[in-house]
Amino acid sequence: MNKALLDTDIYSEILKAVNPTVTQNATTYRRSQGILTFSTVTVMEVIRGFQKSQASRRLQAFHAAIALEEILHFDQPAAELAGCIAGELERIGQPIGTSDPNDCRHRPASRP
Repeated sequence: MNKALLDTDIYSEILKAVNPTVTQNATTYRRSQGILTFSTVTVMEVIRGFQKSQASRRLQAFHAAIALEEILHFDQPAAELAGCIAGELERIGQPIGTSDPNDCRHRPASRP
């Protein structure tokens, strides 16, 4: 199984553990890779959601959980490439979510 960068929507579904297909796929992936991989953008978005809903217990659990995962940092080169990707997609009439271009910059190390 190839290494994958999870976006916020998928990671949120994993945290909720409501969809059995997502849960099973996450379990299979974790067995294969040992960890989940997502970006600091996902960390920000998940914390924002917990803060907004005042879910302090879930926020504490999230902080404990991410200590065991691989988090890719969103630095200046990532920001520049994300801006180029988002701008180009908007120019051709195919915009994507606000944070999705940020994740496009990251490429897990095991991928070419």
